[in-house]
Amino acid sequence: MQARRRKTPDILRHAAPWLARFDPEQPRLVGVSGGRDSVALLHALVARGYRQLIVCHLDHRLRPDSDADARFVAALAKALNLRAEIGRENVAARAARKKQSLETAAREARHAFFAKIARRQKCPRLFLAHHADDQVETFLFNLFRGAGSAGLGAIRPLTANADGIEIARPLLAVWREEIDEYIAAHGLEFREDISNLDPRFTRNRLRHEIVPALSAAFGRNVRRAVWRAAELMRDEDEFFGELLASEDVPREMSVRSLREKPVALQRRLLQRWLKGRGIANVGFDEVEAVRALLAGSRAKANLPGAWHARRNRGRIFLQPPAGGASKKQNLSS
Repeated sequence: MQARRRKTPDILRHAAPWLARFDPEQPRLVGVSGGRDSVALLHALVARGYRQLIVCHLDHRLRPDSDADARFVAALAKALNLRAEIGRENVAARAARKKQSLETAAREARHAFFAKIARRQKCPRLFLAHHADDQVETFLFNLFRGAGSAGLGAIRPLTANADGIEIARPLLAVWREEIDEYIAAHGLEFREDISNLDPRFTRNRLRHEIVPALSAAFGRNVRRAVWRAAELMRDEDEFFGELLASEDVPREMSVRSLREKPVALQRRLLQRWLKGRGIANVGFDEVEAVRALLAGSRAKANLPGAWHARRNRGRIFLQPPAGGASKKQNLSS
């Protein structure tokens, strides 16, 4: 008796409800590293009728054969009759120059590259191939560095970044093994990035050491439970974001008004206030430093970039670095 043929997985099924709102005739950038995830995404999008894609690849120059990845992606785009944008940057030199980790430098380099292409092509729309395993690793990474609920919400399927680019991640609910099945079913060629095994990178240690160790400790695969937690946190964060979105970001905060609110809401409001007034890298420590001003025992909190938060006459306001235009923060609301 002939075995039943296994159905080819539809890796875009989870994104279908919102993906249907995107016009396939409208140009969109798509990040393609040449690895299995981005190659699978590109193939699935083309199969869905997206024929105006602009394939974007940044050669990080971290491996001797990285130029072969760039040639592979350029050839793939040509075979699909798609435009290609290939960029190159010495990420190791960037990391040394900016005193950053390779992961951070690579991420910033990609963001800058996508922004440049978006401007040049007048196309502020981008597809990326982040998937469910990436969501799990991002959640754990943020958890272990002490992030709050906004950070634990991890990656979002639809976002807009600081450059005004609309980013869509159609594979965010798709697991790595499903992508492998899709690649095998369609016989797709891809480039294997050996840096994915390099233990110097935190994400690789999470993927190959920490997640398997957690699964072994619990006696079951913990990935789906972690993914569900990330989804729940993301939904809650979006709810609070929408709840506060209608309120203007004030120039100063009322001590009395903040004291009357639950601690969780105090933190949300202060985080939004600090970010809205232009303070960079706002995390738990910065929010708590400002929240400590509510107790009345302190009148000043240090913030990134040599800014300070001060309490005076029942109000909390921002003071710019020494040499600023004024002692109080005078940004318009």
